[in-house]
Amino acid sequence: MRTRFLGIAEVTDVPDVAVVVDVMRAYTVAAWAFTRGAERVVLAESLEDALAQKTRHPDWVTLKDGSPAPGFDLVNSPALLRNTDLSGRTVVQKTTAGTVGALAVKDAPLVLCASFVVAEATAGLLRERAPREVTFVVTGGSGRAEEDLACAEYIAGRAGGDAVNADPYLRRAAASRSAAELTQGVREGSSPEDVALCLELDRFPFAMAATVESSLMVLRQVTPTDSPSA
Repeated sequence: MRTRFLGIAEVTDVPDVAVVVDVMRAYTVAAWAFTRGAERVVLAESLEDALAQKTRHPDWVTLKDGSPAPGFDLVNSPALLRNTDLSGRTVVQKTTAGTVGALAVKDAPLVLCASFVVAEATAGLLRERAPREVTFVVTGGSGRAEEDLACAEYIAGRAGGDAVNADPYLRRAAASRSAAELTQGVREGSSPEDVALCLELDRFPFAMAATVESSLMVLRQVTPTDSPSA
């Protein structure tokens, strides 16, 4: 399996398989949303788009980066979301990097959205599909965010069937600029607990696949058949 690691702006073609990585925090938050009962996550193109979806569907739950804002129900923080009951709800998510990365590859036949909390399930799904090439979209820092690159490289190794020691990858993520900013409270709409939650390797047994449904980019849970819980 060939792999390539690109920033969002570097994606100039339609990959056969794309794994969009946002560790801190979009795809950690999305995984928690599913665990709290969400049926699906709609990846919004803009804040205005998210608010328009809320207007059309008042029962949908809107979520954004940064501080709370009118029309939005939640912020992009796993610590602040993990006790929220989302049973049967549709969550509309708009973030600075993660959702942008997924929309950049929306025409790919297979789009997976990933972070450390769903790393093994994502790798397991890639092993099942056995694609010839996988494009990892490293969403943060113009493709250089250490936490996203470390996670992408770890998943790539596991997808290739290697017995990979996760500790060095987790240490890289823990020492990243994003982790420091979250710990120091630099980012609004966050909690210092977010870092630890984002580094819970394989916390959840499912992967997350995004497809276009009625013009919306929709993220849903997918469980590989080789998952221990399958």
